[in-house]
Amino acid sequence: MYFLYIIECTDKSLYTGITIDVERRFSEHKNGKGGHYTSSKEVVRVVYTEQYPNRSRALKREAQIKGWRREKKLDLIKYGKPN
Repeated sequence: MYFLYIIECTDKSLYTGITIDVERRFSEHKNGKGGHYTSSKEVVRVVYTEQYPNRSRALKREAQIKGWRREKKLDLIKYGKPN
């Protein structure tokens, strides 16, 4: 089982990633070990997750969301779907 997640940073930026353990991955991001982008940001909270049966499907969804404008990501977080 894989999870797609979106994390909000203190500067209000959004980071999207995938993992098999959201809590562990968030902790890594919080401790500066989660990736290049979040190592230079302070992460605040996980604002959104989706569950996928395999890594391939989660990666495809991650790529899709990373290509979206901020407003579309915020709609997904707020409504569960982009407008």
